[in-house]
Amino acid sequence: MAGSAQQNLTELRNGLLRLHKCLLDSERASYERDVARIKSVGEYFNLVMSDPWFQWLRDLSQFIVLVDETLDLDEPATDADAERLIGQARELVSPSENGGGFARRYFEAMQRDPAAVLGHRDMIQVFGKLGVRVRNGPEPGDSPERA
Repeated sequence: MAGSAQQNLTELRNGLLRLHKCLLDSERASYERDVARIKSVGEYFNLVMSDPWFQWLRDLSQFIVLVDETLDLDEPATDADAERLIGQARELVSPSENGGGFARRYFEAMQRDPAAVLGHRDMIQVFGKLGVRVRNGPEPGDSPERA
């Protein structure tokens, strides 16, 4: 891995935050299209925090908090800490048509919203900067459209 553990975790955190915002924006647009217009920031916040529509994004939110907590520890993160968290992040942001939970919903977001695809691309570039190997082809069980 290039850079120090703290630098790498900061880079990871910033990439995850950008992806999270992209996915929140995508879900908001879907919600407003399929359910109802969101009239205020307070209403939006309450929906994000408690509505089942946005629940799948909480996995990503909680992971970002974990990275933040690691960065805020009294003892600086080690290279092993950074490698572990970066590996977990890579696993988390792996969309899967046949998966469940976050992976499935992430896949669905990428199918309906080109901005989600671009957000994913940007996150893959972050992983590349961090020296994480990114797969070059479809995983077993992926649909042919993903190839």
